[in-house]
This record gives sequence, structure tokens and C-alpha cells, in this order.
Amino acid sequence: MTYEVVIPTAGRACLAALLPALAAGDGPLPERVLLVDDRAERTEPLVRARHLGTLAGRIHVLPGDARGPSAARNRGWRATRAPWVAFLDDDVITSPGWRADLAADLLSAAADVAGSQGTIRVPLPRHRRPTDWERNVAGLEHARWATADMAYRRDALAAVGGFDERFPRAYREDADLGLRLTASGWRITCGRRTVLHPVRPAGRAVSLAKQAGNADDVLMRRVHGRGWRERAGVPRGRRPRHLATAAAGVVAAATLPFDRRASAAAAVLWLAGTAELTTARVAPGPRTRDEVLTMAGTSAAIPFVAGWWWARGHVIRPGDALAPRPRPAAVLFDRDGTLVVDVPYNGDPDRVELMPGARDALDRLRAAGVRIGVVSNQSGVGRGLLSRAEVESVNARLDTLLGPLWPVEWCPHAPADGCGCRKPAPGLVLRAAARLGFNPSRCAVVGDIGADVEAARAAGARGVLVPTRRTRREEVAAAPEVAPDLASAVDLLLDGRRPSEPAPIRVDSSSLRDREETVA
Repeated sequence: MTYEVVIPTAGRACLAALLPALAAGDGPLPERVLLVDDRAERTEPLVRARHLGTLAGRIHVLPGDARGPSAARNRGWRATRAPWVAFLDDDVITSPGWRADLAADLLSAAADVAGSQGTIRVPLPRHRRPTDWERNVAGLEHARWATADMAYRRDALAAVGGFDERFPRAYREDADLGLRLTASGWRITCGRRTVLHPVRPAGRAVSLAKQAGNADDVLMRRVHGRGWRERAGVPRGRRPRHLATAAAGVVAAATLPFDRRASAAAAVLWLAGTAELTTARVAPGPRTRDEVLTMAGTSAAIPFVAGWWWARGHVIRPGDALAPRPRPAAVLFDRDGTLVVDVPYNGDPDRVELMPGARDALDRLRAAGVRIGVVSNQSGVGRGLLSRAEVESVNARLDTLLGPLWPVEWCPHAPADGCGCRKPAPGLVLRAAARLGFNPSRCAVVGDIGADVEAARAAGARGVLVPTRRTRREEVAAAPEVAPDLASAVDLLLDGRRPSEPAPIRVDSSSLRDREETVA
């Protein structure tokens, strides 16, 4: 069983311990080790020859965009060719038998297994109780789907579009991927291989920095709905207590000039919450003077910092903080509902009506030198409701109304046919990109429903959703980029200008009919 290893790294010194460990031991070597160099500044070499051992000639360094582990891992796996991709964090150390155990794990994986998770061991001090930070890291031993050591089928990653880059931190991005895979019918199993995850040094305020994950939890709720914690095996945590404690502190400060009695009551509640949190963190630890002082100081601040990040997650729309994306070389549009008004199973060119602003949007792309194509599901052919000639006549009408469009790729299959071209599968996007001579990563897909975005993700292209009344709310929430209309979508693609918050989408119950044509 062939595999490749992807290691995203910000250039930490611990990478020098991982590579020799990976090179040593038994088992088949990876076809390649792809190091995604996610450093903001690359003034020093990422690796040195003395670290490579048997991996010499197999290590390839890919430049990252310094946009976090999700983007770095996507950059890595999309460059792989092997059927399995093994992800390792740069701060783990593989065991001597890791490669042999990985091979056994992959060979034993059934056809419906998308991923195999390794066991993470966190060494803790034996001569004393662990500190709060050490206990935090040790939680990785029980984390479900932790990508510190996780192997995925490449086909499974492509099927769901890989990691969601709206998760900028190493926190919930692995749980999000696991939920999407299991919701698609895949299984994720536990293998027998092991990695060591030493506790790296951290400053006194590390617990405050970790509160940024509260914003990611808001996004998880938005994408996966209620019950995502239970499905992902994530404990509830202390956020309700944090919010209550922070609220008491705010009330105490706000009412002090006007009502000292109310202020004192709120202060007592804040103090009680802070004392309870401090005690809970100090009791299992070494209880040294330094640890107690650190826990007391950070426990007073944590509720406010956690509340701020939680509120920020609600206020800032997911995707707003992403770095500007490069201008695509080609834009592939969905047809029905995006370029033209959706007329179910339309085979009559005279019934073709352009969506508002479609011609102007395409002309702007042409003026910028961007190629324009179409990718469209036309299952009416597979259902016997349309002929191929009728589909082609409607496509020809588009050329008349919108100017030349090439390539125009469409899928004639019915949903039950199980083809690889029908969106949300990536076939149409891959085929169009190949005809244009571009890597799919240089293409963007613009459509009106979630399947358009999923097809882009699966192909490694960029996806932009332009919602209409038939677009489901969960599709809008899950889309990495959303524009209210075609003009705004072109602004986003050409200039990186993000549109203002689109108006709420009104869902017409009649649009929730059989959506085989809208899955485009």
C-alpha cells in the first residue's frame, strides 16, 4: 500500500526531531514527504541534509500561504498522488515501528474506511503532578480524529473538499473534517501505530491564547448544527460558566457609580466564579507558588477573553478574515440558476432568460483576461426528459446572449447512475480545467447551491456561492465564500473585495422539489 506524508510546519525546531524518527525504523518508506512551509518569512532553510537519512530524495518542500494548518494541509494533500495521505504535525515523534504499523493499518482498512487514526502519547513528568498546560496537551491522547497522526484516503479528501480553511487554528479543523466524512457515509478507524507528542514550552498566558477556539466553536455550530459536540466526541467545556462570570464582572463595574449594593452583589458572583475556576485548575496540578499565581491571574481573565472570542465568532462572518486569494485564471459557471433563470428540464432556446447582471459580469472577466466556461448537471437526459441535441441548443443560445463560453462541460447522468462527473463530484470541474490546460487550483467555480461549492472543493478549485431563493440556508452557512449577486462575485474574484452581508435568503418551499437539475 503506497502512501505519502504531509507535514505542515511553521519552521519549529521540533521538525528536526520528527524527520530522523520518520526515516528510522521498519516498514515501507513513503513515496514522498511533502513539507508545507507555512512560515511568513523564509530566511533560513527549512530542513538540513543531516536530518533526512533514508528520506533523502523523497522530501519535497511546498510553499504555504501562512494561513494556518487547514490551508497548509490542503496545499499538501492536493499535491499528492498516492491513494493514502498520512498527516503528521511537526511537533510529534514517530515510534520506531510507525511505518510498519501504518502499512498494516492501511492494508486492513475496509473500502468504506476514509481514515485511520494513530495513537498519541503525551509524556508527563513522573516526579510531580502535571501543570495546567501539560494536562491541556495530554488531552490529545483522547481527542477523536486528531490530525497530529491521521491517514486519509485521498479519494475521501477529494470527495468532501479537504479541510475547511475557515478554521484558521489547530483546534476544530480536524473535528469538522471528521464530521463531514462520517456524514457522507465513511468510517474513521483507530490504527495500532503510535507517535509521541512532547509538551513544548509555553508562556504564562497560553491559556488565554487558547480561548480563541471559542470563535471556532461558533462556526462549528453554524456548519454542523446542534449536537455537533456529541457527534465529534467533544466535551461541553466551561463556556456557560465563563459567560456568566464575565457578565457578573461587567455588571459589577457598570453599576458601581449608580448602585453600590447591586455592584457588590455582582462582584461577589464574579469573585465566586473566578475562585471556582482557579480552584479547579490548581487542585490537580503541582500547586507550586508559580503555578498558583499563574492560575489565579489567568483565571480572572479567562471568562472575559473567552466571552470576547465567542462574541467575535457571532459577529464576524466566517471567511471575512481569510487572506486575499489570487485572481483565478478561469471561472467556471453553473448554468441554470446562476447564468440563466432556472427552467426545469428546459430544452427550448426561446425560454432562456439571463440572470440579472450576467452579461456585464462575464464581460468584466473577459476584459481582465480570465477564461470563462460552464459546468452543468443535465440529468433530464438520463431521465429521458431531454435529448442531447436540446441541451446543446440551449447551450448555443447562451453563446448568443453571453458571448463565447468555452469549455462547456455538462453531465447527462441521472442521480442513480453513480457517475463521477455529476456535481457535487469533481468530474466536470476537472474535465474543464484539463481542457483549458490549467491546474484546478487556478480555477474558480460560481454557482447557486452547495453542490457547486462541493464540486469545486473536491477538484481543488475555489468555490463562490451566489444564493437564490432555492439555496438552502445550511448551504449558505457552509460555503467558504458567498456573494449576493454575480457582480459581487466578480468583484471578489478579480479584486478580492468582499461583499457586504447578503440579504437573508427566503426559501420557497416549491424550490425544495427534486433538485437534480439544481445540483449543479
